[in-house]
Amino acid sequence: MDAIADLRATYLDQIARASYPDALEAVRLAALGKKGEISLKMRELGRMTPEERKIAGPALNALKDEIDAALKARRAALEDAALEERLRGEWLDVSLPGRPRPRGTVHPVSQVMEELTAIFADMGFSVAEGPQVETDWHNFDALNIPPEHPARQEHDTFFMHRSEGDNRPPHVLRTHTSPVQIRAMQDQGAPLRVIAPGRVYRMDMDQTHTPMFHQVEGLAVDRDISMANLKWTLEEFCRAFFEVDEVELRFRASHFPFTEPSAEVDIRCSWEGGQLKIGEGDDWMEILGSGMVHPKVLEAGGIDPTRWQGFAFGLGIDRIAMLKYGIPDLRAFFESDLRWLRHYGFSALSVPNLHAGLSG
Repeated sequence: MDAIADLRATYLDQIARASYPDALEAVRLAALGKKGEISLKMRELGRMTPEERKIAGPALNALKDEIDAALKARRAALEDAALEERLRGEWLDVSLPGRPRPRGTVHPVSQVMEELTAIFADMGFSVAEGPQVETDWHNFDALNIPPEHPARQEHDTFFMHRSEGDNRPPHVLRTHTSPVQIRAMQDQGAPLRVIAPGRVYRMDMDQTHTPMFHQVEGLAVDRDISMANLKWTLEEFCRAFFEVDEVELRFRASHFPFTEPSAEVDIRCSWEGGQLKIGEGDDWMEILGSGMVHPKVLEAGGIDPTRWQGFAFGLGIDRIAMLKYGIPDLRAFFESDLRWLRHYGFSALSVPNLHAGLSG
C-alpha cells in the first residue's frame, strides 16, 4: 500500500507541474499508458493471492480513476489558459465597421432579356431554349433557306470542323435563334406561343456588329392567326419595353425565306439634341423583322399548315439595349470593362416588373 501511496503522490505532483499539453501527455503515458507504472501494477493482480487482490485491487482502481480525473482537470485548465492567452493576443474591436465588399452589377444584356421575358410572359408566351451548336438542317433547311443562300457560305457562318472521314451532317454555330422555333414546334405541337432568346454567331465585326451577339425570336401558332395579331403583339411589346404610352409602327414589305408575307418593322422616333425619343417625331428607325410563318417551316416543325397558321418575329437584344439605355458602341458589351459594367449595369435587386417599371 505504501507503493500505491508513493505512486499517487508522484503523479499528482507531476500533473500539477505540467505546464503544456505535451508534458501532460508524457505524464499520462508514464502512469496509464500500456507500459505505464499503474498499468503494470494492475497486471500484477493476477499473480496475487485472493486475499491480497481484495486489498490491492480496489486501491489500484481508485488510484487509476484519481490520476485520470486529475489529468482531465489539468488538460482543461491548460486549454483555458491557452484560450485566455490567445484572446489577449488576438483582441478585436467588434464595434469597428466591416470591410466594404465590392458589389457586382447585372449586365445590360441580361437585364434586357429579363425585361423581354416579363413582357412576353404577360402576353402568354413561354421561353424556349435550344443548343448553340446546331445541325445544318435545323439552322437552314427546316427554315426554308435554300442551299445557294449567301448565309450558308463560310464567309458568313461558322461551320464546325470535321475530321477526314467524318460523314455526319454539317453542324454550325447557330446564326439565329429560329432553330429553337423548329424544336419547339416538334416538341410541343400547336397551339404554341414561345420566345427564344439567346446567343447567335455570324462572321461580322464593326461598331454595330460582333461575331457573337444576342437575339430574341417570337413564334405564335394557332387557328386564324393574321398579321393583325402580329401588329398588336409588336405594338404592345414596344409600348411596354420603351415605357411610353403610344407607339407607331410602320411595316415595310421585305423577304425572309421562313416567313410569307414578310415585313421589316420601323418605329416612329425623334433624335432631338442627339437623344432618342420613341413614339414621337418625324423619323423612323428599323427595329425588327417579322412575318407570317411559311407553310414549309410549319411542315418542318411537324404542324399541318392547312389547319394552323402562325406569325414570327426577331430582333437583336444588344441593339434594343443600346437604344433604350443610350449605349453608343456594341463592342463594349463584350469587353468586360468593369468601369463600363458599373456605369451601365443594374442592381441585382432591380428585377423587371411591368407594374413597378422594367428598369427598376
